[in-house]
Amino acid sequence: MEENISEVDIAYQILSEAGKENPLYFKNLIREVIARQGKVVQNEAAVISEIYTMINMDSRFQHVGNGYWGLTDWYPPETKRTRSTTTTKTVKSAS
Repeated sequence: MEENISEVDIAYQILSEAGKENPLYFKNLIREVIARQGKVVQNEAAVISEIYTMINMDSRFQHVGNGYWGLTDWYPPETKRTRSTTTTKTVKSAS
């Protein structure tokens, strides 16, 4: 794997390869990132926490529930329900 590529870019590649139907559990995703980097990790918990934070802050990723992550491109944007207010004007006629 190329050394200059960031952890979040590797995570993006992994999810892209997995496909829309296969969001990944965060620990499995991050462990795969670590494996592709080929670096020796002294403190796995600290590295998982660091990469998780980066993924969480990157808008390309979307948490889909129960610790699973996918790509934002896979899911339609959330629609916000707003209460519409209708204003009615009373027009006085000149008689």
